[in-house]
Order: sequence, then structure tokens, then C-alpha cells
Amino acid sequence: MNLEFAERVERVEPSATLAISNLSSELEAEGIDVVDLSVGEPDFPTPENIVEAGKDAMDAGHTGYTSSNGILELREALADKLTGQGIDADSDEIIVTPGGKQGLYEAINTLIDDGDEVVLLDPAWVSYEAMVKLSGGSLNRVDLSPYDFQLEPGLDDLTAAVSDETELLIVNSPSNPTGAVYSDEALEGVRDLAVEHDFAVISDEIYERVTYGVEQTALGSLDGMEDRTITLNGFSKAFSMTGWRLGYIHAPQALVDQASKLHSHSVSCAVNFVQRAGIEALSERTDDAVVEMREAFRERRDMLDELFAEHGVDVPVGDGAFYMMLPVDDDDQTWCEEAIQEAHVATVPGSAFGAPGYARISYAASEERLREAVNRLDEGGFI
Repeated sequence: MNLEFAERVERVEPSATLAISNLSSELEAEGIDVVDLSVGEPDFPTPENIVEAGKDAMDAGHTGYTSSNGILELREALADKLTGQGIDADSDEIIVTPGGKQGLYEAINTLIDDGDEVVLLDPAWVSYEAMVKLSGGSLNRVDLSPYDFQLEPGLDDLTAAVSDETELLIVNSPSNPTGAVYSDEALEGVRDLAVEHDFAVISDEIYERVTYGVEQTALGSLDGMEDRTITLNGFSKAFSMTGWRLGYIHAPQALVDQASKLHSHSVSCAVNFVQRAGIEALSERTDDAVVEMREAFRERRDMLDELFAEHGVDVPVGDGAFYMMLPVDDDDQTWCEEAIQEAHVATVPGSAFGAPGYARISYAASEERLREAVNRLDEGGFI
């Protein structure tokens, strides 16, 4: 049979992040020691109290379907959390999703029709582009590379990019892949443009609790953003729960009503006992583990900054997440391929994020492995 594939799927390239990770796995299967700095996954175990809560939930028989948008107890806990961040949140305005990606997919496909304009701030996480293309949307990209990846000095460029034709802007702070945390002034600039041109904003705050010396302001807490912000978050990064697949969106009730249709007809609901573990993750009992992980990431960031400086490499350092954008050759794709094949260090080409000339490094690895990676890159002539 000669299969013909949907055009919307053929618009999309495979994930560059996972492609590098797969190559790393192949080399490791051949017995090669690869320092894999390509995947954004905390290298800590899920905190024990969360694991125990999940086990207890299974033992209690919480293994069946839940209400599609999530169990009430978790949605109420999330509403309380958001309210504490200044967002006027109600449990009915929340959809609990199997991972943050699913929440993003549902929000974009609920908002965007063929040809609708979506604005991205580059560098941007690879899946934003893919999901917009799957929805049929049209991309308009704003390059923040000239401003060390900060939004505030790039507001003039954003102002020039958006218009009354803009349907959606996606903001990610703290940022993957740069680690940048956008200032209140920058977010207020976003608010002013969204109100002026009447567009919606997805605020991806998945790294909200992974910040160093700064506080992340919730975009939905700003005056004028209550009815136009979709807040996306999840449990993977702050709580080291990547494989548990648990995320959520908070949005105006009208959007939740529509997105719930997509949610119920695709994934039905997030896993029952995982949702109950999520309630435990949000409790104060997990705070110490979150602080411990965050402090380790900060120390690794500072160590890498010093190591690269010793080699004469100036790397923009962000105040959140656990990524750095390492300046490399103009042909960053080739640089990354050669770095993994020759130095056995896995990174992700910056061009995958809309930032050619860089390689993204995840420092969600031990200090020993990070030092080894820098040594290998130095000995191989890559830095």
C-alpha cells in the first residue's frame, strides 16, 4: 500500500533534542562513554515523599479513570498555588494533563486556525514551532540573541513584530534553552502589547521554581492579563517527575471549555495515582528537596561559567532553568555532530531553537561529568 501522510504532520521535523539523545544512546550501546548534556531532565530521583504518595494511591485502588480535567483535590491545590502567585484562579479553570507538552498542544490547537499568526521569542523551545505547524498556524519569530537572550532590551523588536493580526504570543520564562528570566518591565511590555493588539499569551512557566536569586513573576498576575493568559506549568522540572507525565494549564473558562473537548477525546485524563502524587508534590513536605536541587543547579551553572571563562569563552548566563547557550561555529549542526562523534559530548544545535551559532548545554548532570565534558571539548579543539 502506498501510504499518503497528512500534510500537517509532514510540516514538522523530529525533535532535535531527542534526536541527539538517541544518537547518544546508540554510542553508549556500542560501549562508548558519552557525556550527555542534551536532555532537559533533572538528574535527581523523584523526592521520596512523592514516590510514597504514588505507591499509597495505587495501594488504595486509585488506578481507574478520573474526571477528564483532573481530580478536584489536585485542581484545588493548583488553584491555591496560582492564587498565591497573584493569579485569580478557580479549580474549574484548570485542566490537568499528562505532561506539560499535552497542555501546550491543547492550548495551541484550541486557539489557532490555519494561517493564524503566532509569535515566538527566539531562542524558543523546539516543540513550540512543531505544535504551531501542526495547528496550521503561521510563525513570526523575534530574535533575542543580540540582547543576550533578554526580552526587555528586545521589546522594540517585539513591538515591530506584533500587530492586530497576531493571535498568540508564546512566552517562556525561565527560558528553555537560554535560562533567561524576564524582568517585570519586560512582562509589562508584553502585557501592553497584548492589550493594544488584543492577542492571547501562553506563559510557559515550567521552570518557575528553578531560579537563582530572582523571583519569577506570573504573567497572568498582571493587570489586564487575567482574561488573555494561558498559564502552562507542570511537575517534571521542579520535582524531578519527568517520567510521571503530569502538567496543567490554567486559562479563562471559555478556553477551558473548548480545550476540554480536545483533552477528553485524545488522552481522556491524566493518570489517577500520578495526580494524587502531584498533590503531595505541592505540599510543604517537598520544599526542602526542591531547594536542594535548585542549589545544586546554581552551583553547576556557576562552575560551568568559570570553566568556560578560563578557556576564553563568554557564555550568557541565565538566572533560571538549567541550560546554557554555548557560542560555537556558524554551522552549529555540524559542530554538535562532530562534538558527539569525536569528543563524545552530546549537546543540541542552537539552530533547532532558532539560534544558529550556539549549542545548548543542559547542566542537569553531576559536576564531575560537567568538568569532563569541558575537558573533552577543550582537548578536541571545540572550545
